[in-house]
Amino acid sequence: MPALTQRQLRRRQALAAPLTSIDNPVVRRVLAQRGLAPLECELELHCLLPWHDLKDIQTAAACVIEALRGDQRILIVGDYDADGATGVALAVSALRQFGAANVDYLVPDRVRYGYGLSAQLAELVLARKPELVVTVDNGISSVQGIARLKSQGITVVVTDHHLPGESLPPADAIVNPNQAGDSFASKALAGVGVMFYLLLAVRHGLNQAGHFAPGKAPNMARHLDLLALGTVADLVPLDYNNRILVEQGLRRMRAGQARPGIQALIEVAGRKAAELHAGDLGFALGPRINAAGRLEHMDRGIACLLATSAAEAGLLAQELDQINQGRRAMQSEMQDMAIDQVVAGAGETDAAALCVRDERWHEGIVGLIASQLKERFHRPALAFARAADGSLKGSGRSIAGFHLRDALALLDARQPGLIHKFGGHAMAAGLSLGADDFEHFAQVFVDLCESTIAPELLRPDWASDGPLTEADVTVDTVLALRSAGPWGQGWEEPVFDNDFEVLDQRIVGGGHLKLRLRLGQGGAAIDAIAFGVDQELSAASVHLVYQLALNDYHRPPRPQLIVRGAVVA
Repeated sequence: MPALTQRQLRRRQALAAPLTSIDNPVVRRVLAQRGLAPLECELELHCLLPWHDLKDIQTAAACVIEALRGDQRILIVGDYDADGATGVALAVSALRQFGAANVDYLVPDRVRYGYGLSAQLAELVLARKPELVVTVDNGISSVQGIARLKSQGITVVVTDHHLPGESLPPADAIVNPNQAGDSFASKALAGVGVMFYLLLAVRHGLNQAGHFAPGKAPNMARHLDLLALGTVADLVPLDYNNRILVEQGLRRMRAGQARPGIQALIEVAGRKAAELHAGDLGFALGPRINAAGRLEHMDRGIACLLATSAAEAGLLAQELDQINQGRRAMQSEMQDMAIDQVVAGAGETDAAALCVRDERWHEGIVGLIASQLKERFHRPALAFARAADGSLKGSGRSIAGFHLRDALALLDARQPGLIHKFGGHAMAAGLSLGADDFEHFAQVFVDLCESTIAPELLRPDWASDGPLTEADVTVDTVLALRSAGPWGQGWEEPVFDNDFEVLDQRIVGGGHLKLRLRLGQGGAAIDAIAFGVDQELSAASVHLVYQLALNDYHRPPRPQLIVRGAVVA
C-alpha cells in the first residue's frame, strides 16, 4: 500500500456551519468540511440549472423540432464509451417518446474510424441519407466531417462537452457548456447531460407548439437512470448540478424503475438495485458498457440500453459481461507489461511524466493502462498502441493541477506536425502519432512536464476527514455516508485516518491484505482490507488512511475499512 508522509496527509478544515438537519455526526462533519451549503443537500430536480442558460440551445431545439414534426430522417452520431452510449440511448428513446418515427443512430468503430465525426465517418453518415444529424459526446472538433455533411445540405446539431479547438465546426447549432460565451453555470456536464438538456428544450418547444395533448408532455424523469450511469462512468466532476442528476437516477434504480437494460446490468454485475450507489455505476455497470466499445462495437451496449424486455436485455447484458471478462484479462496482462516497462527504465519513475508503448497492446485498452500508471506512480501517464493504419494511438490520464489537453495543445504549437490529432479534458486526453515518432514525443512531453509541474504535485495528497472513534465505525455510519452522496470525481468519498493496533493479518484472494485492527485501548476488532497489497505490515501499530464500507459477506453485514495507505513518520 502507498507509504505516505505526514506532509502528504492533510486534514480538511470545517468551512461551513454544522448542518443540523442531518442526523449522523460523522456526515455533518464531512459535509461541513467540504463547505457544503445547506441548499446543496437538497438534491431535487427543481434545483437543476435551467436549460435556457445554455448557449445556442434554442436554435438547436428548433432544428430538432422541425425535423421531428416534418417526419425527417434523424441520425444520432455518438461516441464509443459509456457516456456516448447512454447519450445515444437517451436521444433515441426520448425522441421516439416525443413521436419521432425516423430516428436511428451510428457509432464509429473505434479501431477503424477513431473518435468523432471524422471525414471518413461522414461518408457512412451520408449513406444513411439523414436530413438531420445530432452528435452526442463528440463533434466540437469534427470540423472536416461536419463540413462534408453541410456541403450535402444536411442540418447538423452538435452536442458535446469536450473543450473546443481553435476552429469550431460549421454546424447549424452547437450546444456545449465549455464553448466560448456560454453562461451555463456548470461546465462539468457529461455528454449525456448535454443531450438531456437539449431534449428538455425540445420537449418545451413541442409542448408550446401543441404537439402533445394538454398535460401529456412526456416525463423526462424516466431517463434519469441513463443520466446517472453516463455521468458517473465518464468521471466528470460531480458538482451540485451533476449530483442532482446522479442522485435522482440512483433513486429510480433503487425503486426498481430502471429500464430493462440497466436492470439487467445490475443483475449480471451481482448488485442489488435497492442498495445501489454511485460506485456501482462507475466500477460495475460502466465497465461492462465500455468493454463493448473497447474490444468490439458499442452497438451491443446501446442495444442493451434500448432493450424493451427483460429477456432481450438479459441476453445482451450477459454478452457484455463476457466481453468485459475478456477486457479484464487483457488489461491485467497489459498492465503488468506497462509497469515492468516503467520500472525497468532508468530513472523513469522519478520523471515528471510516463510514456509507454507496446506493439502487442490493444488500442481500446491503453486508456485503462494510463489510468493505472497514473494511480500507481502519481504523475501524468500516456500509453500507446499500434493502430490498424500503422500510426500510434495514445490515451493519457493526468493528476490534479496539470491540464493534459492544454499541455498537448502547447506541445502541438511548439512541435507542429508531431501530434496528428488530439483532444480531451484536463484529466484525460487522446492523441495519435506517426509510427516512428514515439521516442521524440516521449522526450519532449516529459521535458514539458518537468518544466511546468511543481514537484509537490507529484506527491500523493490525501485529504482526510480526520479520525473516527470506535463508536463511529458502525453500519449506520456507512449507510449515512452513502445516503449523503453521490460521491465521485471532484466530490470524493470521505477518507479518514487513525492509529490502529494490528491484531491479525494475512494475504487472501491472490494479492489482498486482510487485517483485523483495534481502534483504541480494549476496543473491539475491526475488519479491514488493502486491495492489491501482497505484503504484510511490519509493525504492530500503524497509522492508516481508510474509507468506510460494508462487508456484505457476513449476515448481518458489518463495517469494514478499505485501507488506502499507511502513514510513516
